[in-house]
Amino acid sequence: MTRHCTARVLFCVILVAISEAVAGQIRYSIPEEMQKGSSVGNIAKDLELDVEQLSDRAVRIVSRAPVYRVSIWENVPEGSPVVTVKATDPDEGVNKEVKYSFQKITDKASQMFHLDPKTGEITVVGKLDFEEAALYEIEVQAHDGGGLFDRSKIVIAVRDVNDNVPEIALRSLISSIPEDSPPGTVIALLNVQDPDSGENGEVTCSTPSNLPFQLKKPFENYYSLVTDRALDREQVAAYNITVTATDNGTPPLSTAITIPLRILDTNDNCPLFDKTSYAGYVMENNPRGVSVFSLRASDPDWGENARITYSINEGDRSEVPLSSSISINSETGALYALRSFDYEQFREIRFQVQAQDGGSPPLSSNVSVTLFILDQNDNSPHILHPSFPTDGSTGVELAPRSSEPGYLVTKVVAVDADSGQNAWLSYQLLKATEPGLFSVGLHSGEIRTARSFVDKDALKQSLVVLVKDNGQPPLSATATVTVVVADSIPEILSDLSSLSAPADPQSSLTLYLVIAVASVSCLFFTFILVFLALRLRRWRNSQLFDSSSVTFSGVPVSQLVGLDGVRAFLHSYSHEGSLTTNSRKSQFNFPKSNYSNTLTSQQTCEIKDPILVTGELNISNGDQTSLQVS
Repeated sequence: MTRHCTARVLFCVILVAISEAVAGQIRYSIPEEMQKGSSVGNIAKDLELDVEQLSDRAVRIVSRAPVYRVSIWENVPEGSPVVTVKATDPDEGVNKEVKYSFQKITDKASQMFHLDPKTGEITVVGKLDFEEAALYEIEVQAHDGGGLFDRSKIVIAVRDVNDNVPEIALRSLISSIPEDSPPGTVIALLNVQDPDSGENGEVTCSTPSNLPFQLKKPFENYYSLVTDRALDREQVAAYNITVTATDNGTPPLSTAITIPLRILDTNDNCPLFDKTSYAGYVMENNPRGVSVFSLRASDPDWGENARITYSINEGDRSEVPLSSSISINSETGALYALRSFDYEQFREIRFQVQAQDGGSPPLSSNVSVTLFILDQNDNSPHILHPSFPTDGSTGVELAPRSSEPGYLVTKVVAVDADSGQNAWLSYQLLKATEPGLFSVGLHSGEIRTARSFVDKDALKQSLVVLVKDNGQPPLSATATVTVVVADSIPEILSDLSSLSAPADPQSSLTLYLVIAVASVSCLFFTFILVFLALRLRRWRNSQLFDSSSVTFSGVPVSQLVGLDGVRAFLHSYSHEGSLTTNSRKSQFNFPKSNYSNTLTSQQTCEIKDPILVTGELNISNGDQTSLQVS
């Protein structure tokens, strides 16, 4: 108590001295640019005071302020010094030994800091975290060996370090939107937080600039992800949107999340063909049901919106009935021929094909299709001149006997219904009565004399001209030209009376058939006659044998064959044939056979120009009879 009283007295004396010094107007001059902490003056010395004599030799903590204020970064490593508390004691010996200790400290602070009892140094022993504790208040006590002590308060402020990345939380999310969604459609709502403080806790969010999305901040710490322009599923069917949150610390920290978004299809694209028009080729005489052409359309939409059906649009100006000519597979677009086309009837078919998708409402597009019919060599040349006479005339051409070589006699005119090289006609002389007398133009068909006429040349010349096309295989026709050589018209008229129509191969064949039938009939008659002669001979022999021993009184008259019976028998096998000149017809008459049991003399037959076969039969029974068979 005595020491404390003494100290107080000394303190009061010092204050009085200072006040007197001040009152005595002790002045110090300070330069304007004097640095902070520089010494201005020593008041105790200027007042001629002995500070040591004023001390009561108690422990004193040296400090410029009653409270130590220290700031430290939260990321300092363990063992880093924070502050050193310094206390002085003017005593000697054991009383001069000063020790330091925490007088007042929280449990959290005791885990973070350590005080060296000898040096008074406070160090970090735990991991500081600004987000957990930003300020620590500690009271330190210094006491000597004699039990005297002094206390000081230490305030440790933890300074924030940008050691926390921003946090993004999805509050709502739409995983798919239609491609026709208007700009500004909300896709997701995000909440962004950063545990750091100050600029370290200020967060900004962003999305890639090449995506049709943007972030809006409706209120604090919340962002909404919206569309900023029209979407097109055909270009991009799905997006992975990356949202990045970045704080303003140094260095800045960031975090990112990916939001998947699927674009739903709408029927906004009509089917498209590869070409603006199509042309196909099909050979005429094609089989029915054959595929003649195929076309395809594409639709960039998806699902039912991309399902395409095909149909034929006939139109109002179609010259060909398409419903009976062409059909189309509604699924594949393949065109089929329903009939066999004929190039000579129509050479092309024009129509439109419609492709329609399955959307709602459906979209469609049309394309023009032309099918060209290709010609085949299916028509033989048709002879226009010379034409076959139908009025009974001879149809001859006249050539003066005095005509020179190269004289134009006539011209064979022919046409071919085909086209192109299938209709290119060539002429050649196939057969002539006098070879070398006439020539035929290869491409003109003109019949000209190749040399002059001589006396030995026949009056009537028959020329067979072959007309052939250039198709593959080639088809041909023949024309027969009859040329009469005469110098004057009267001579021509007199000679024409002796001319007959050219021999017809069919009439010659008929003549050969008549001769063959007549030959067979003669052979048959000969066989019958021989057969009857043998039968009659056997019958005569049997009659001669029976007359010597047996009477014929009991034999019926019907079993005896007389002369009239033989004639009737032969008549049943007679034939009548008539031939006419230049009529191309022949007539044969076969009379019906008589199957009566008894050959009577009344059965006769009249035949024009009969072929008579005469034979004599001698019957030896006292009578001699002559038999004529016709």
